[in-house]
Amino acid sequence: MKKRIIAALMAGVLMISLTGCQKSTPKPGSIAGYDKGEQYLSIWVHSIEDTDEGRCYREAVNAFNKAYDGKYFADIEFIPRNDSGGGYSDKINASVMSGDLPDVLTVDGPNIAAYAENGIIQPLAKMTEKEKSVYLKSIIEQGTYNNKLYALGAMESSVGLYYNKEILDEAGIQVPDADHPWTQSQFLEVLKKLKPIMDKKNGYALDMTFPVGEATIYYYAPFFWSNGGDLTDKTGLTVDGIFNSKQNIKTVSYFKTLLKQKYMSKVPIDSLFESGRAAFKIDGAWEVNTLYTSYPDVSFGVAPYVVGDEWNGEQYAPTGSWAFAASSKTKHIKGATELVKWMSGVESGKRLWEKSKSFPSTYEAYESIDVFKKDKNYKELYYQLSKYGHPRPKTPAYPQVSTSFQQVLENSVLSGYDAKEQLDKSVERIDAKLKRYKIK
Repeated sequence: MKKRIIAALMAGVLMISLTGCQKSTPKPGSIAGYDKGEQYLSIWVHSIEDTDEGRCYREAVNAFNKAYDGKYFADIEFIPRNDSGGGYSDKINASVMSGDLPDVLTVDGPNIAAYAENGIIQPLAKMTEKEKSVYLKSIIEQGTYNNKLYALGAMESSVGLYYNKEILDEAGIQVPDADHPWTQSQFLEVLKKLKPIMDKKNGYALDMTFPVGEATIYYYAPFFWSNGGDLTDKTGLTVDGIFNSKQNIKTVSYFKTLLKQKYMSKVPIDSLFESGRAAFKIDGAWEVNTLYTSYPDVSFGVAPYVVGDEWNGEQYAPTGSWAFAASSKTKHIKGATELVKWMSGVESGKRLWEKSKSFPSTYEAYESIDVFKKDKNYKELYYQLSKYGHPRPKTPAYPQVSTSFQQVLENSVLSGYDAKEQLDKSVERIDAKLKRYKIK
């Protein structure tokens, strides 16, 4: 998911109302494979066709058309994102205005609430509890807004706390199991013990940065959740007293301590962990494959994500990736829902793992893939994801929440500004965006 983590949906799309009319449907026979009597379903995806991910989507659509021959015909269009995250979202912006939205489209997980609130997507056709139980709990939670299921993830993702086995052995440090993770206070003691060892290696105990864009909230919101904090209320419409809570001030102060004690670098250092100059690293699940393929000499493991001192087993670990949803303009919600289920289902997930190493979204897919049973590192990531996965905030102002979260950490931790002051300023900015939703 490394390159899938992008800046959230541009605020402009959220201010646009749906107008115009549905684009015309091609006639049977005008597209190879589309026959008379079949219900035409258009589908947009955010990737380039000539990539591993793109080929997976093409193969999934071809398989759908074969399985539903005579009933449905899905016609896929590839609309890749550019480096800044535009392209695909720009196309959606324009299509919201013109009414040319497809029947089914991909949505980045954290943006589902915003798309739903602004009438870009609609609830899926009713699914049974058995149908929904196929998916990881985090997938259903991510796709649900105002108690309605809008989207199903095509894939899942997570973040690992990677550790260098040789360095931890040298320090005599034992890694806890996933159900008994280090608390933040305990982790400080671990880092303190590692610091003199890492100083000799001209490195740091922790390879940790605040990356630009979506990665910051993805990596570090768990520190806030497990410490008793949150970023919005359950409705996604209130942030005052929550985003700037005492718990969140405490968590920001924790990050400031990491830098003050020189357990982490103020600026990113390339390949710090991979070169043996860091004992720990926080990074996405893709880091496992990177280490296996590019740094085979590094002996590493995956430790459970660090939790707050008062953590009591609540869900808190990072999750979230691209999902499929039915657009508000489709007149074929049952067919669109069948296509969404297919594109996010077991076989599609297995294909995405095999070709692009994207984590599946269904339990059955994981059970059928040997690596998640036999490889300890992948097994640890899956366990963390399946038991403790926590979606990012579900709010129509998500882009502002994500941006504000990053700004708070940068300004408070890296630049030394007061945490409460920065959190309060963020609340003002987020509230300014939430006003239009509160008066509906």
